[in-house]
Amino acid sequence: MLEQYSLKGNTSYHVPGHKHGKAYEGSAAAGFLADAMKHDLTEITGTDDLHHPEGVIAEAQMLAADCFGAEESFFLVGGSTVGNLGLILTVCPEPGMILILQRNVHKSVIHGLMLAGVRAVFLDPLLDPASGQAVAPAAETVKAALAAYPEAAGVFVTMPNYYGMGSDLAPLAQVCHDSGVPLLVDEAHGAHYGQHPALPAGALACGADGVVQSTHKMLTALTMGAMLHVQGPRLNRGLLRQRLAMVQSSSPSYPLMGSLDLARRLVHSQGPLAFTAGLAAVELLRRGLAELPRFRLLQPAAPLQQTDMPPLRGAAYSTQDPFKAVIYDATGVLKGFELQRRLEERGCVPEMSDDRHVVLLFSLGSRAEDALRLLAALRDIAAEVPSGRCYSALEAAAAAIPPGNVSTWNIFVEQAVSQPVPFSLKPVVASDTESVPLEYSVGRIAAEMVIPYPPGIPLVYPGEAITESICTRLSSLAEGNAKFQACADPALQRIVVYNNQKGGEG
Repeated sequence: MLEQYSLKGNTSYHVPGHKHGKAYEGSAAAGFLADAMKHDLTEITGTDDLHHPEGVIAEAQMLAADCFGAEESFFLVGGSTVGNLGLILTVCPEPGMILILQRNVHKSVIHGLMLAGVRAVFLDPLLDPASGQAVAPAAETVKAALAAYPEAAGVFVTMPNYYGMGSDLAPLAQVCHDSGVPLLVDEAHGAHYGQHPALPAGALACGADGVVQSTHKMLTALTMGAMLHVQGPRLNRGLLRQRLAMVQSSSPSYPLMGSLDLARRLVHSQGPLAFTAGLAAVELLRRGLAELPRFRLLQPAAPLQQTDMPPLRGAAYSTQDPFKAVIYDATGVLKGFELQRRLEERGCVPEMSDDRHVVLLFSLGSRAEDALRLLAALRDIAAEVPSGRCYSALEAAAAAIPPGNVSTWNIFVEQAVSQPVPFSLKPVVASDTESVPLEYSVGRIAAEMVIPYPPGIPLVYPGEAITESICTRLSSLAEGNAKFQACADPALQRIVVYNNQKGGEG
């Protein structure tokens, strides 16, 4: 439609004001945007309407549902953020409703809780002892939460995580459906899942009811392009459409929607062949790293009989996205941030890094030369920076644990189910809070978020009651010299709570 409309040569008497780019004729100011402006349309005759699709957008969304295995799909022009907001506002249409979700969620989910006025029941995720990364809650944890809060409106999890780590969602879906509630999945980093035998199964195939995907991340849409897929009878789709219209622009970008259709078409028409070159590049990297043992890939490990880590109930993760090449220096000499800096100096720009790892994102657009350039850079870095003995993943993890009588690794072993935490749009007012010694905080309502790092997962959210168990966990971490983020005191000798004498209830 966009191509054909551009060829018609119509004269615009409607928005946008650049008039197909004519406002910049005779000037080089628009640069590459001049071509994009020729296809930058609005809701006029023949272009359809995202919020009431009956023509080309409706057809494009039906094709997307067929491609990704959904009953119905919705184009999103505000990224996965608006999909997460839309799902939460749909399953929790009234303030005070309970939603069960894992602690390590994207900030857009927290914003959704605030907008909907949700009472959140947080679940501790399973933690991989070798990497320190959190994945999703165990099925038995979800089952326990649903038993404790049968009035819950649904369960919301993230899969895979930013590092491409995941596990089988089918048991979680079964537990949810046995209780009559929907499973909602933030699958922002898994839009490509299920499209090739080498890739993990997607959330829809595992039985999820609502799935949000960032089509721009691991597939080929323009940035901010995402999709929301639904199936089954557990979501009110009419309400969902209304919620999406609330949180998305009434003037959505047509080039952005066109890129979503194009991304769908690429995998729909080529099937698994679309991923051949990208997977070959990843395999080339893997073979190259085998000859460069200093730098290793994060991957699920076989269960070990003896480790220095606390025992966990089952493996934290069982699948690794091959396109997320997460590497680390096995000698421990180069931290993740330093390794990223050195790679960037050599023209290799990673997705992100943490204290130990560097995340390198490949996709169906990657080629062999990308892997070869990365390997050359790593060889150069290895030659430039002296190394010591190569440690196993578990040895490296143990070395990263803060000293003291407890580690950040076992803060999630209990797989605790929190009490309901109220969220609202009411801001925290400084006069309604006070700073108290941590040991005196039991029974108080937290007025700040507390995030121990590593692993970077909130142990306390504003509005959450500080129980004796939570206080003990925080105290043990503080005594072990752990660092804390998002709170006023990074050493957590004191914590900010609501001043009940002034009526602050969270």
